[in-house]
Amino acid sequence: MLNGLTRAAMLWLLTPPARLLARAGVSPDAVTVAGTAGVVAASLLLFPSGHLLAGTLVIAVLALADTLDGIMARMTSRSGPWGAFLDSTLDRVADAALFGGLVVYYSGAGDHRPTALLALACLVLGALVSYARARAEGLGLRADVGLAERADRLVAALLGTLLVGLGAPTAALTTVLALLAVAS
Repeated sequence: MLNGLTRAAMLWLLTPPARLLARAGVSPDAVTVAGTAGVVAASLLLFPSGHLLAGTLVIAVLALADTLDGIMARMTSRSGPWGAFLDSTLDRVADAALFGGLVVYYSGAGDHRPTALLALACLVLGALVSYARARAEGLGLRADVGLAERADRLVAALLGTLLVGLGAPTAALTTVLALLAVAS
């Protein structure tokens, strides 16, 4: 859903920095790896230590690299199977780190076991959705439908962590995670 709605806006916003990075000789793969490394670090350092607001803001900025690398690849005629494989694989790593960081935090943060379990469900179900789609496509079937694509899941999870980071009760994130689990 969000992929179609924001594609034009992201292209407009990220083309200038993509052009700048490409001119500087930075490869799209380097942007993919750096963005993922940053998301993993923020997810596993900031979320478990209770810095939900800081983690959300850092991850939101770094997640833009997921769009930036594709723009750079097309701009420099370097798009291909390797880049697509690297990008989708590292997307799973970033998603696992994000939800894993929430699992760790809410497992040790008082009486928030339902939130931890829902974060774990989102981690597992998000990976399962990606696997099912890849497996179907490998068998020549179409599996490009669903209620919540990766971008939707990422935005919803970050919105939930942002709300809690700004002082909303944990129930706000718990509700978001429950909806994501059902949508997955």
